Amino acid sequence: MAETRDVSVVIPAFNEEDAVAAVVESLRAAREWHEIVVVDDGSSDRTAERAAAAGARVVRHPYNKGNGAAVKTGIREATGPVILFMDADGQHDPGDALRLVEGVGVHDMVIGSRSARDQKLSRALGNAIFKSLASWLTGREIPDLTSGFRAARRDRMLEILHLLPNGFSYPTTSCLAFLKAGLNVSFVPVKARQRIGVSKLRAARDGVRFLLIIFKIVTLYSPLRVFFPLSAAALLLGLGYGVWNVVRHGKIPMGSALLIQLAVVVFLFGLISEQIAAAQERK
Repeated sequence: MAETRDVSVVIPAFNEEDAVAAVVESLRAAREWHEIVVVDDGSSDRTAERAAAAGARVVRHPYNKGNGAAVKTGIREATGPVILFMDADGQHDPGDALRLVEGVGVHDMVIGSRSARDQKLSRALGNAIFKSLASWLTGREIPDLTSGFRAARRDRMLEILHLLPNGFSYPTTSCLAFLKAGLNVSFVPVKARQRIGVSKLRAARDGVRFLLIIFKIVTLYSPLRVFFPLSAAALLLGLGYGVWNVVRHGKIPMGSALLIQLAVVVFLFGLISEQIAAAQERK
C-alpha cells in the first residue's frame, strides 16, 4: 500500500488560473505529499504563477502541446515511485485521492470511477458507449474509461509513455494499455464535482479520437479481438449472399466470392498480427 509521502501529484493545467491554486492548497491541507507538480501547458493566463504561489513545483511548456503532452512531462519530471494524476479544474476531491493512492501496491493503477449522474447527459452517453466497447474488446468490465483521476506506479507509466497521445486521450490509452498488458487495474468510486471554468473537450472531435485509440490499443495487444469479428462478419455475409443467389438465380455471384476471400485475408492478417504482438511481449 503506497504512502502519500511517496506520491508525486501531477496536475496538467491549461488556462486554469481560477481553480489551480485551490486544488494545490486542498491537496497540501489533506496530507503530506512527496511533491505536487503542476505542468503549465503554455497557458496565456496566470495559471503558473498561482500554482507556484500555492506551493506547487511548476514546469512550463513554451506553447500549448495538449493535455497528454503535459501528463507525459509530469511523468518524466516526477521523482516519487507513485504518481497521482488530477485535473486542475477542481473536479476531484483530495479525500478521494487518498483512497486511490492506498490501492497502489496491490494494483499497478487505481482509477477513480465517476457515476453517470455526475456527468452531463451527452458526455455520460458517449462514455457509456466507449466503455461498453472497450469492455467487450478487453474482456474486462471498465466502469469509467475516460477518468483522468488515477494513481499508478511511475515505472509502469514509463513503460507505456510512448503510447500516450498528446491530446485528451491519455486516460483511455493508459487504462487499455495496462489491462491488455496484464497489469493489475482497480476502479474506485469517486464523486466528481462541478468543474470551474469551461471544458476543453469537444464531443465530436475527441469522441472520434477516443474510438480510434480503443482500436489502436486493442490491435496492438490483441489484434484478433478486432480482426476475427470483421473476418467472421465478411464470411457470413459472403456465404449468405452466395446461398441467396444460388436459390434465386442458380449461380454464385462474384461479390460472394470476394467477401469470402476478404474474410480469409482479414483473418490471416489478424493471425500474423497476433503472432507479432506475442513476440513483442516476450522481448
